[in-house]
Amino acid sequence: MKRTNLTIYSAAHFWVDFSCALLMFRCISSASDFALCLLLYNFFAFAMQMPLGILADRFNHNALTAALGCILTAAAYPLYGLCGVPALTACMAGLGNALFHLGGGIDTLNHSQKKGAALGIFVSPGAFGLFLGTKLGKSTLPLLWFGPVGLFVFAILLLWFCTTGKREFTAVSSPFRRVLLRLKRSGANTAFHLKPTSSPLWLIPLFLVVVLRSYMGMNQSFSWKQGVWSWVLLLALVFGKAAGGCLMDRIRPVPAAIGSLGLAALLYFGAGIPVCGTLAVFLFNMTMPITLWAAARLLPGAKGFAFGLLTFGLFLGYIPSAAGLPSLLHDSLSYVLLSLVSMALLVPPLYALQSDGRRRQQTGF
Repeated sequence: MKRTNLTIYSAAHFWVDFSCALLMFRCISSASDFALCLLLYNFFAFAMQMPLGILADRFNHNALTAALGCILTAAAYPLYGLCGVPALTACMAGLGNALFHLGGGIDTLNHSQKKGAALGIFVSPGAFGLFLGTKLGKSTLPLLWFGPVGLFVFAILLLWFCTTGKREFTAVSSPFRRVLLRLKRSGANTAFHLKPTSSPLWLIPLFLVVVLRSYMGMNQSFSWKQGVWSWVLLLALVFGKAAGGCLMDRIRPVPAAIGSLGLAALLYFGAGIPVCGTLAVFLFNMTMPITLWAAARLLPGAKGFAFGLLTFGLFLGYIPSAAGLPSLLHDSLSYVLLSLVSMALLVPPLYALQSDGRRRQQTGF
């Protein structure tokens, strides 16, 4: 993937999440129905990516989809000023967030092909954007205009740089479009070559891994998470996601998953110690791009749907906290067990993909 495109998508990812958090916590947090607004925002931002992903795959204009997401998110700001309806504003911001993630995510997956480094770099800035947007949203600094202005700038950059060389909006390597063309030209025999690299049923454990990771993120707590350590922990979360894709490319998916989650489980035994807890969070989140990569490999003709399916898992992991249910994670042992369960779920589909890849290299199919 071109470095310019990846840089723009990654920076835009930071800004979209930053702008959404800034809007929610500066304008909507004072509303009496803020809990409902937060639920609606997360539903549109994460759960809606699954059905929208099907449309994005068929639409085949990824940069345009991402730019439209930026514009819709920016439009949520004046929408709140004009109508003053928090729930509607939250839905608009969430929808814009979903469209950006789909456009940027599909484009990154298409261009990175069998690699995971670009995907890790793309997904990692979001956590930092949410953190900083929440912090500034809760402050009184006059920075609200930063959000929509930056979003419009990124929309222009996406439309200018992230299209094809001829400035066309159609994606260069849309798998959905390629599948249709090959079926039309080659007939029924092509179906063998268009099969997923392994059984789509392997999406089930991948989906469960994402649900558990989301639940861990919402309920994990450390007594030392304050002051400078809160920033260190955030950086561990951000760079862990980026490092995961790079490690996968270096040593292959299965060793990367076993190594990161196995070491995370060991370090979670010392979660009460800041250094151990921070390293555990870093390692635990390294599997995020690996999971997304695997889902896209299982559904090569529907990367948007695969991306959206896993973000729906993020939404499900958020529901218990939104409903006010007590956390099931009470101590470091529960973090250890969740890391091991995640590893047990993640390794089999990765091994199936890895084995299938070797078979295809040997047979030529």
